[in-house]
Amino acid sequence: MGPLVSEEQLQRVCNYLEIGMAEGAKAASGGRRIDGKGYFVEPTVLVETKDYMKVVQEEIFGRGAAIPFDNPEELLTRANDSVYGLAAGIWTHDVSKAHRTAALLRAGTVWINCYNIFDAALPFGGYKQSGWGREMGKDVLNLYTQTKAVCTRL
Repeated sequence: MGPLVSEEQLQRVCNYLEIGMAEGAKAASGGRRIDGKGYFVEPTVLVETKDYMKVVQEEIFGRGAAIPFDNPEELLTRANDSVYGLAAGIWTHDVSKAHRTAALLRAGTVWINCYNIFDAALPFGGYKQSGWGREMGKDVLNLYTQTKAVCTRL
């Protein structure tokens, strides 16, 4: 996992982790800044989180929460209950179930049994407040296109 983009983003991520811990989340791994040069925070997985926590509801970029669930319907409701929707990851042995779930997730990218895989031919961008438009792929051309409809009654 690479560095964060700036000192400001580093502080933002560290603040999220502090808030999460104060709200009762625990770091199953990571959770600390790596001292030295650069803007590094250990890869972090938070457990014992609740749906209302900031670390679950907001985009932290590179740190995540592992949240158990009892059935797929509950999972989809909880996963989609956010104003953000940049990306999601699914890990399972049942690839058919993963594709059905991916279709129902409101996220711009869904990775199945992998994460952070990018290709210049694939569009990238989020749903809801995770951005608008798409980067990469042929869909990026829409950012540079302005269409117009002209109607005339003859």
